[in-house]
Amino acid sequence: MSELDPLDLLICSTCGTQYPTASALPSCKICDDPRQYVPPTGQSWTTLRKLQTSTDPSYKNIFTPDPLHGESLISIHTEPKQAIGQRAYLCRTNTGSDKPFNVLWDCIAYIDEETIKRINGLGGIDAIVISHPHYYTTHLLWAKVFKCPVYLSAEDEEWAVMKGEGQVFFLGSALSLAAPGINEGDDGKADIVVIKTGGHFPGSTVLWWRSLKTLLIADTIAVVPSGRYWVDRPAGTASFTFMWSYPNMIPLSANDVHGIWKAIKHTDFEIARGAFIGMETDTDSKKRLLDSAQIFVKAMGYPDHAIHQEECH
Repeated sequence: MSELDPLDLLICSTCGTQYPTASALPSCKICDDPRQYVPPTGQSWTTLRKLQTSTDPSYKNIFTPDPLHGESLISIHTEPKQAIGQRAYLCRTNTGSDKPFNVLWDCIAYIDEETIKRINGLGGIDAIVISHPHYYTTHLLWAKVFKCPVYLSAEDEEWAVMKGEGQVFFLGSALSLAAPGINEGDDGKADIVVIKTGGHFPGSTVLWWRSLKTLLIADTIAVVPSGRYWVDRPAGTASFTFMWSYPNMIPLSANDVHGIWKAIKHTDFEIARGAFIGMETDTDSKKRLLDSAQIFVKAMGYPDHAIHQEECH
């Protein structure tokens, strides 16, 4: 039996997850989970071939250098919106040579020759890390195209509907990524560290870029509208929220929120970048994250929870 072309494999129109079949399926495992949803029109499918050849609309990936970090940190998203609409981040770490060590944080379903050419022109991809199952999308194809490993939390392996070469289901509380002996800090530790926080999914992660003092939070933690303008804000104003389900607005428990803070409290960051355009904070982000967690837990009815004893250092 011949191998199916990845361009013809089914992709869920709602979440962007690719399946190892070209035959219609009755449902999507990801969207049937209470964290996600099936739209009122019901389950529907597309393929990369259909997306690539579509003219109405015509899809393309947009590359946007970060306003603070420039081309060291480039977001990639699809226009018009495809599936969930998240952005991936190409983290281009300095190696002291013409070839950066590139890590793709999170993944998007749409990929075409123009995208491949653009990324190769930026140094390719050395590793892919995906924060949680909602963004698994077409990751096996990305890993194959760029000949790199893709790291997924072992705690979430059950949600990987496709298995294949390049997948690494990693255990432990953190994953360090660096070109050996090159893009490491003065202390010999990797510049990029992926930290498991749990919460949204048991294996949900964030990416800490130490030298840039930046935390890529996906939607393990989410920036809220009141966090985007931070001038003379009154006490009690939140910058972040913590949800088990974002589309269905189901919050995390107080203990889960505390667990997220405890997982990242040792980090040093000023800047946060979320999964969607505009979900970002540029100053004092670590303190604002703890403040938001305490606001969140107190509003849930736990004014005496242990999180209120936490301090930001």
